[in-house]
Amino acid sequence: MNPALARLRQLAPRRTDWTQADLRHDLTAGVMVALVALPLALGFGVSSGVGAGAGIVTAVVAGAVAAVFGGSHVQVSGPTGAMTVVLIPIVAAHGADGVLVVGLLAGLMLLVLAVTGAGRAIRYVPVPVIEGFTAGIAVIIALQQLPAALGVDVHAERILTLAADAVRAWLEAPTWAPPATALGVAVAIVAMSRVRAGFPAALVLVVAATLGNALVADRSGGTALATIGEIPPGLPAPHLPAVPWGDLDTLVLAAVAVAALGALESLLSATVADAMSVGQRHDPDRELLGQGLANLASPLFGGIPATAAIARTAVNVRSGARSRLAALTHAVLLLVVVLVAARWVGRIPLAALAGVLIATAVQMVRVSSLAPLLRATRGDAATLVLTAVATVALDLVQAVLVGLAVAGFFALRHTAATARLEEVPLDESDHLDEERRLLDEQIVAYRLDGPLFFAAAHDFLLELAEVSRVRVVVLRMSHLTAVDATGAHVLADTIGRLEQRGVTVLLSGTRPEHVAVLEQLGVHRQLAHERHLFATTPEAIEHARLHAARVAHDPGLSPR
Repeated sequence: MNPALARLRQLAPRRTDWTQADLRHDLTAGVMVALVALPLALGFGVSSGVGAGAGIVTAVVAGAVAAVFGGSHVQVSGPTGAMTVVLIPIVAAHGADGVLVVGLLAGLMLLVLAVTGAGRAIRYVPVPVIEGFTAGIAVIIALQQLPAALGVDVHAERILTLAADAVRAWLEAPTWAPPATALGVAVAIVAMSRVRAGFPAALVLVVAATLGNALVADRSGGTALATIGEIPPGLPAPHLPAVPWGDLDTLVLAAVAVAALGALESLLSATVADAMSVGQRHDPDRELLGQGLANLASPLFGGIPATAAIARTAVNVRSGARSRLAALTHAVLLLVVVLVAARWVGRIPLAALAGVLIATAVQMVRVSSLAPLLRATRGDAATLVLTAVATVALDLVQAVLVGLAVAGFFALRHTAATARLEEVPLDESDHLDEERRLLDEQIVAYRLDGPLFFAAAHDFLLELAEVSRVRVVVLRMSHLTAVDATGAHVLADTIGRLEQRGVTVLLSGTRPEHVAVLEQLGVHRQLAHERHLFATTPEAIEHARLHAARVAHDPGLSPR
């Protein structure tokens, strides 16, 4: 069989995808996600420049296809703010058909990435790059909404120019209803998310704004706020978009950016979903396959390029989703809304949708994630800040490349500064008899040598997380020369996975210069609380033997 076809068969859907389905939990989660996704899909469709109808079509078609073929059981896909940032200049230069062609080309590229096994490369993207990228996208989304939030009609390809033009146009003829509506919706959504997480505040507020705007229009005989406009009921008939052959070279370059962003955001979202759920592990290559097929299907119905949505995926997991049925339910419900309520959807004020997206941008910036990285090391802080600035000032793919270059520079600089030649005493050599005795007691000790940073952390520590048939793991940290935020993050994840399987983890010989980074990421504090930190390896081994003996007499004891 052709190797590519054989690979596609490996990534194809299987019956086991639905064994975890739970009608009560999945249907409930699907309803909640649909309530959250409706205003976001409309808003991102409008922001992209293609229209609200394209946004809802994307949520329905891409959401259903990615749910069936994707690599995560709880992932939710559709139009996203990051993708609209890439699409705006494409719409300006090539129109709606150009966007649809870019979506098809990006879908084909994602399929190639899936077949070649490129999905696993996401593990080498440092955490500061990811957080800086996310913060920069949040700023762009907020700035994109200024024209609708201020009630002005301005257009510009560069986001900073668009924001400045919008403010200037509003100051020339200020009207207060649009900004008041947008600000009220945004503040209410953020406040409600802190009071009652998971409540579909965005939908409730958009409905209220729509009814209020319709009432004002009826009384005044006009329209108080600009609205979305007419949306055709149901899905349009599938068709191939007209290919602007003269611009094909430019569109291919745009498709590379769309495919890169779709892969990055989808795999990051799947990783977040794994961390939030119990027992979920996504297949990165299959996730790329699902996103590729979704981006091939969406343009055929007039939809825009799609990717996994971290916010909607988080709602899905928090609402109790167990399988793909939840994401599929969300897509079906959105289709029902378009079929029966398209007339009302078209009356939603643009200012209200702008408020929803501004609130989304605010919630994307997580201070709890950014603050530790800014304090961890100078390299991590510089990487985060420069990636965020590049995201706003340049295009998104260039921003990721800038972030990787900065992270690589600081990592290599740190490695060169900490590299040294040390004489290892004879009593530090391997003792086979001692190792056998420890293994008999179900104890294993590992010595971490050299730097633990983003380029080296994942392979070693993920392999360590799979260790089996032991009760205690001792990590000897005295020979660790360097650790950055990503290394500490993966170390924390590894310790968490081991302890979930009943394996106790002890650390010995942690250097003072590494304690600060481990404390910022929560590793040091957690282990210190559990009294699992030791100055020397013999002390850790002695404690490990006592613990293993207690567990042997009472297997029901906690791993701690």
